[in-house]
Amino acid sequence: MRTSFTGIDPDQPALPVVDAIVVGASAGGVEALLTIFRRLPRGFGLPILTVLHLPDERRSHLAEVFSSHLAIPVKEADDKETIAPGTLYFAAPGYHLSVESDFSLSLSQEERVFHSRPSVDILFESAADAYDARLAGVLLTGANNDGARGMARIKEFGGLTVVQDPAQALARTMPEAALALHTPDFLLPLPDIGLLLVELERIAC
Repeated sequence: MRTSFTGIDPDQPALPVVDAIVVGASAGGVEALLTIFRRLPRGFGLPILTVLHLPDERRSHLAEVFSSHLAIPVKEADDKETIAPGTLYFAAPGYHLSVESDFSLSLSQEERVFHSRPSVDILFESAADAYDARLAGVLLTGANNDGARGMARIKEFGGLTVVQDPAQALARTMPEAALALHTPDFLLPLPDIGLLLVELERIAC
């Protein structure tokens, strides 16, 4: 497990080539996500699929808010749409977001996972099934255990796993639950996670 990332470094092991990034967050997630995604340059080529826990009854304004702060396209995921390169997708409130084997998106209203719908676990596990080892998973601040099983699945399939350092998370429960199940490739503060995503895109694209 690596606890720092400073960009291109000949002494660091080579990063894998990935085709997509999945991200999960809950309490404190808006600021955490803005911190890492603000580092992504215009023309960033990898798709990013994100679950942030939100109340079911509230229409999400995440896409609009993030679009005004970021250099990459941002949208709320639509059922059956094909995943496009270089786009940041957010799960809609009240719907689980899954990745299908043909790399399209699927929305569903199955049972909640850890009282949450959308569920980080459902996104991460389905993305691992679709992308196999060519997936990076990132788990951030949050106040329940959602995402821990999904991160373990990504690791099991050979993907890259990144967990926010719990000591620097607004809510430690989510990253600590992930650490209890597996040892991630990286345990990082938010600014380093942003740098890592930029490097993953440079390698892949």
